[in-house]
Amino acid sequence: MDKPHPSRKQEGRTRFLASLVFACVVAAVPAQALAVIALSHAEALHIGKKIWQNECNGTVSGLTSWNAGEDFASLGIGHFIWYPEGKRGPFEESFPKFIDFARKSENRIPGWLDQAPACPWRSRAEFSAAQNSSQVTELRQFLAHTVDLQAQFMVARLEQSLAKMLDEAAPGDRANVERQLSRIGSTPHGCYALVDYVNFKGEGVLHTERYRGEGWGLLQVLEQMRGAESGASAGREFSTAAAAVLRRRVQNSPPDRHEARWLPGWLNRVQTYRQSS
Repeated sequence: MDKPHPSRKQEGRTRFLASLVFACVVAAVPAQALAVIALSHAEALHIGKKIWQNECNGTVSGLTSWNAGEDFASLGIGHFIWYPEGKRGPFEESFPKFIDFARKSENRIPGWLDQAPACPWRSRAEFSAAQNSSQVTELRQFLAHTVDLQAQFMVARLEQSLAKMLDEAAPGDRANVERQLSRIGSTPHGCYALVDYVNFKGEGVLHTERYRGEGWGLLQVLEQMRGAESGASAGREFSTAAAAVLRRRVQNSPPDRHEARWLPGWLNRVQTYRQSS
């Protein structure tokens, strides 16, 4: 398999990820709502590897893709969205935000990428034709050597999301959203589920990310939940609620997007939230 070995610099940043994952879960939730948990370096690294497997099958080649029927490239372990110049859609563009995040690290960003105002490939066909180009090769190398940094970016995104989700939730639902965050975030595997889903389908706060007025982000999943027990039961309910929200998205989606083709893979992904290891 074409999986790179982490550098010493990467290992140091990934150790820092352990504290970030814990911080992200407690950041926007009352202190008394969560039991104190500690994630080891191995647990934090495990989260990043699982997300890489979910999005890219754990391969370097999977770090650069452009799905049929979409108007944007999907890059990195989180398949961060990057639109060509002049193109915008209902989905949040996240790759430029990752590049901004990477600029603050010690990693060297390829010169052309650091200066790019938008995705340089204007279509999927153009992107596919460039697969063996120096730019795509350099892009893959950059992404392969910043896997841990991408995981940190995803954790930071979740940290920023929690307050936004509480603001977007109806006042009567906020206590339940906080309670469900507390339940899921009480274990390392629950932290993985939260980080993975918010990267996978967003926070659920953008009104442009709606079909027939219904969202599909983390907020909408939490709003579906009503249980009180933590641990494995919280993971099972989160998985069930996520599957229900994704099925509703497909039912509400425009017919010309043919989103039913993606549903089996989506459901397989949220099934991993049930597992305890």
